[in-house]
Formats: sequence, C-alpha cells, structure tokens
Amino acid sequence: MFTRVANFCRKVLNREDEASVEVEEVSQMTIIPRESHTISRKDISENALKVLYRLNKAGYEAYLVGGGVRDLLLGKKPKDFDVTTNATPEQMRKLFRNCRLVGRRFRLAHVMFGPEVIEVATFRGHHQEEAAEEDRNNSQRAQSGMLLRDNIFGTIEDDAQRRDLTINSLYYSVADFTVRDYVGGLKDLQQGIVRLIGNPETRYREDPVRMLRVVRFAARLEMTIAAETAEPIPRLATLLHDIPPARLFEESLKLLQTGYGYSTYLKLREYQLFQPLFPIITRYFTEQGDSAMERMVSQVLKNTDNRIHNQMRVNPAFLFAAMFWYPQNETAQRIAQEGGLVWYDAFALAMNDVLDEACRALAIPKRITTLVRDIWQLQLRMSRRHGKRAWKLMEHPKFRAAYDLLALRAEVENNSELQRLAAWWGEFQVAAPPQQKNMLNNLGDDPAPRRRARRPRKRPGGQSRENSGNA
Repeated sequence: MFTRVANFCRKVLNREDEASVEVEEVSQMTIIPRESHTISRKDISENALKVLYRLNKAGYEAYLVGGGVRDLLLGKKPKDFDVTTNATPEQMRKLFRNCRLVGRRFRLAHVMFGPEVIEVATFRGHHQEEAAEEDRNNSQRAQSGMLLRDNIFGTIEDDAQRRDLTINSLYYSVADFTVRDYVGGLKDLQQGIVRLIGNPETRYREDPVRMLRVVRFAARLEMTIAAETAEPIPRLATLLHDIPPARLFEESLKLLQTGYGYSTYLKLREYQLFQPLFPIITRYFTEQGDSAMERMVSQVLKNTDNRIHNQMRVNPAFLFAAMFWYPQNETAQRIAQEGGLVWYDAFALAMNDVLDEACRALAIPKRITTLVRDIWQLQLRMSRRHGKRAWKLMEHPKFRAAYDLLALRAEVENNSELQRLAAWWGEFQVAAPPQQKNMLNNLGDDPAPRRRARRPRKRPGGQSRENSGNA
C-alpha cells in the first residue's frame, strides 16, 4: 500500500515538473516591437489586412503567420499570406460572406477575394494521449503515428508549438504592429537554420511530408538543417510510401518547379528522399553520378530554375518527359530484345510501363502523362524531315517541347548526330519559307537515318510475307 502511494505521489510530482517546464517554455515568448523589425503594412496584401482588421474588430485575436512573416523579415516578397485566429471555422463563415471551409484533416477557412485566397486557420491545440471517445471525430492517429484528423483547437501558445518549423512560427499583429516569437524562430532565421519544433521523429511520424518541407525550405532559403532535425530523415524516408500519391505529386511540383529545383534535388538525394518520389529514376543512379540520365535530370532542373527566375512559363509535362526519358528508353530496349518486337512497338509498351510505375508513386494526372507521351513520340519523328514532314511536324502543339528535349539529349549525350539534327531544327524554325525549302532540298546529301531491321510479319498459317505466293 505504501509503495502504491509513493508511486502515485511520484507521478503527481513528475506531472508538476512537466507542467512547470511547459510554463517556462511558454514564458520564453519574445515580443519584437515595430521599431525593431522590418515588416511594413505596405508590403502586406490589402486583402490580408482586411481579414485581420475585421477579425480584430469582431473581438477575435488575429495574426499574420507562417511564410509571409518569414519572407517579409528576410526582405523577400511573399507568394501568399496566411492568417491564424482564435475564431473557429464556423465563426469565420458567419463573419465573411466570401468564405468557404476546406480540409478534412484540419478545417480551414478560405476567404475569397477574386483570384486571391487568404487562408485562415484556427489556433491549433495539443493532442491528448488518451483522447475521450467523443473527441475521436476531431483527432485521429494511425498506428504509425501519422495524424489522420487534427481538428483540435487551442491558444496561440499551443499553435506556435504545433507548427512545423521555428522560422514559420512567427506572428505579426496589426493591432500593435509587433512580431511574436514563441519558439526561437527569429534567432534561427538570423542564423540561417531550419529547425523542426518538438521531437523530430514524432513530428515526422505525424506527417512524413514534413521531411520534404524541411529539405525544400533549406534549399529555397539557402539555410542549413539543424543536426537533430536532419538525423532521423534517412531512417524515416520510407514513411513517404504511406502518403497518398496525389499529395506527393503536388509536393513534387513544389520541390522541383518553384525556382530551386536543382538544389532541392541534391538535398533529396542526400537525405534519401528522392527514391520514394521517383523510384524508377533512382534505379538508374550510378556511383559516379555522371550517367546520361543523371546529367539530364540535373540539366533540366537547372533550366527550369532559370526559366522561373526569368518569369517564363514552365510545364511539368516537359520536366517529367526529360526526367523519365532514359528509363523509358532503357525499358524499350529491354522489351525489344526480350520480346523480339520492332522498335516502335517496344517504345509504345515502354511508355506504358514507365508512366504506370511513375504514377504509382506520384499520381501524375492524365492530362500531363498524355503530353509526356506526345513529347516522347515526337522524338521518333524528328529525324524524318523529307517532303512535307518537317512542316507538318512543326504544326504539332508539342513540337517546341519535343525540340527542347532533342536539344537537351544532344547536349547531355554529346552526340554529334543529335547535335547536327538539333542545330538543323533550330535553324529551320526561324528560317524564311524559301530558305526552309532549300534546307529540305539539301537533305538528300545527308546520310539516310538508320532504321532497325523489321522482322517479317507472319500470316495466318505460319507463312511469312516474303515466302507467301502473294509477295
């Protein structure tokens, strides 16, 4: 009996100690006054300010939070502005007529201002280890530790602890123009450190996509990843297999098509996160890292980054067509050798196999895979330029993308035949019609393109075409 009482007292004391530690952590909140930071309302979206002012006027707390605050403090232009508040989603829907509620795992309010959407989230709260039966609709966790439902509301202090990175957990108030820091995010921002809030392994298990976010922000902001944040990533990379492929597709575009794709790619390989996203590409990696496929991936990502930084459009179909080109080509060669098929048929089967496997990891939409197929099939037609074929080929909607892939292949492989072909098409596109005609007439001097030998087709009855009486 005495032992039981002693154990009970010990548990109570431990809980009090833990509570005091939590109070100390909360008490570390730092308030940065207006004169000590660089955020100005003129740099904030007018619509975001409208949301903040209306919430404050209705008696609610409201703060600008996340990447918008981070980028403003870094002197960058935020791509969007997120708001957090103590108002519930239902209260926000009553307050804003132009509001709709979204999200299943955590309910969010989207306040619509034409093309601009201001995302408003209620302060998130901490999870209880033993949730009450009636609360299971609000919070649910899988056996792996991944959060399936997360509608637990709390205070701003709770919300700061629940965010993923310290540099994304800074709050700006329009009520007094201060910045609030609850987790040391301002110091990490000044030192260039990406640090996860809380126990890294637990947070990664709650949502494995956080590993991708850590790498993406480190690459985009040119920061280093804190040692304790980086250590579990290679061990837990396989948790990404539990994420729906549709979500991973969206994440892949954020990783590779936001202007920092090449540096992100290097970090994904370093932390073994590239394989769950692109298993078919990883299969062809070499120890030296200098295969044609690896050079292609590096170059297309560098080119994509340059286009984005120059405000030029990019298409994920071209990116995937380039990245998967050599795995598709290798697969076509294997099918042709093993099945004895002509090259065109083996090529078509390889397209199906490679894209099917790619879509199992990333749910690439059909509208994109259709364009990838077009770009690949045009590679087979680029060397056929005689007669009216060249003009007809240029009329294809994806001709320019196919030409760009041809030029990339010539550069990556350092192949003189491909380089001559790419140079010819580059000149033909910009030439006047009379000059184009002369270029086509001079094609007779070029060596005829090599064609793979076709097997004689068999007729019913086992007789080949050449041996039949009608040949």
